[in-house]
Amino acid sequence: MKQVAVAIIHGMGNQKENYAEKMAAILQQMINDKAHFLLKDSCNPIVIEPVYWAKVFEDRENDLYKRLVVDNNLRYKWLRRFIIHYLADVIGYQPVETTNHNYHLVHRKVADSLERLAKKAGPDAPLCVISHSLGTVIASNFFYDLQMNQKNVEFSLDDLSPLEKGDSLALFYSMGTTIPLWSLRYDKFDRPIHIPSRKIEEYYPGLKGEWINFYDRDDLLGYPLKGVSPEYERAVTEDRKINAGGILVNWNPFSHSAYLTEKDVLKPIADGLFRVWKHINNIK
Repeated sequence: MKQVAVAIIHGMGNQKENYAEKMAAILQQMINDKAHFLLKDSCNPIVIEPVYWAKVFEDRENDLYKRLVVDNNLRYKWLRRFIIHYLADVIGYQPVETTNHNYHLVHRKVADSLERLAKKAGPDAPLCVISHSLGTVIASNFFYDLQMNQKNVEFSLDDLSPLEKGDSLALFYSMGTTIPLWSLRYDKFDRPIHIPSRKIEEYYPGLKGEWINFYDRDDLLGYPLKGVSPEYERAVTEDRKINAGGILVNWNPFSHSAYLTEKDVLKPIADGLFRVWKHINNIK
């Protein structure tokens, strides 16, 4: 049976390399519970690959913290560490007029993960992207460059599979997104990425894609998307308001870190993955 490829892209901050393990395990179990009676072999319906891009900034942020904060014995060290690891990610990701800058180094991490996914799930497997916080901006920029601005892509597309080129992109889930804040950089913010890809019909005729954006009203970094512009109103399937996290965080700004294990996020994602898996395997 054909499988659905899933890429998970983390957000800003001092992330651990295993950040996606719990989310991946829950999603895998949800899908297996839905599909077990339909499976004729031991094949998993989905293949999950995390994108770990934090290492691009981590060493330099740690060095900056030591030289500026520790060596000068500045106050509020814990808060300064937080600011450096969060704010510096946003600043460091900005494109600059040199080659091999961080924008492309981060995108190279995404490309490497998609390459691994293509090898595991198949070169034209339908692609689902799950992204959080700054990761939603990274994902949006990455696929925008592939879909509409290929001169800004720093690697050759000639020998890439449909999955690696984003041609099989079918599902996009954003959580706690800061994309609306980035809209302030532009006179017009009217070219969102296409979900599903405009080329999806070549591989899976009739496949319906979706872009669901999850946000928590208490999350200071997470926003609805459909109100950004008329084009985003059309591109985003749904802005879904949720209450992320347990009793300690679901009423305050710390809810920003709770999306990846929130059942009100994972269940709709599992439903979308299951629907796509059934479609590509002609299961009614």
